[in-house]
Amino acid sequence: MKKILIVDDHADIRRLIRMTLEFEDYDVREAADGEAALALAQEFQPDLVLLDVMMPGDINGLDVCRRLRAAEAPGRGPRVIMLSARGQASDREAGLQAGADTYLVKPFSPLQLISCIGELWAAA
Repeated sequence: MKKILIVDDHADIRRLIRMTLEFEDYDVREAADGEAALALAQEFQPDLVLLDVMMPGDINGLDVCRRLRAAEAPGRGPRVIMLSARGQASDREAGLQAGADTYLVKPFSPLQLISCIGELWAAA
């Protein structure tokens, strides 16, 4: 069973994503901020992290992604899909530079999310 970590400071968004993923056979966990995400990622060892960029606290989504990438052996860590309301080319580039595999702009449809996850699994 694939393991997915949802990281977003908005409980409604986490709930929507969880409901979208319930139709598949995933083990899903949630974190509301960057610090909780890093701690849970170390314990849970997810295959995929759905990661909001803008979060409260000292660690935003870009920082979380960089730290996840720094802690892993090349090619062995989780896939990362950045989720953000910021859709400018520079925002996308910042997400990819931080180590994200792909970048989805909010609002996105459940079908977009499922398609994006499917593409990442197929590329693995």
